[in-house]
Amino acid sequence: MAAIEFKNATAKVYFDGGQTEEGKLIRKSKTYRNIVKNAEADNLYAALEQLAQLSEFPFIGAEVVETSTVNN
Repeated sequence: MAAIEFKNATAKVYFDGGQTEEGKLIRKSKTYRNIVKNAEADNLYAALEQLAQLSEFPFIGAEVVETSTVNN
């Protein structure tokens, strides 16, 4: 029977870096690695929001990308 095994997770925090001459949003990001498997969404979002306050740019959002392997 195959199983999915958690490998790692990274979180990206996005910032508003201003606008280009054409009026398009410049989106800057910061990546945080080694996010634990069982991190609760509310706690993780609160932590990323707090980290975002250390930046000079306004916080616009965050995402988490998980990587897993499929084993037999």
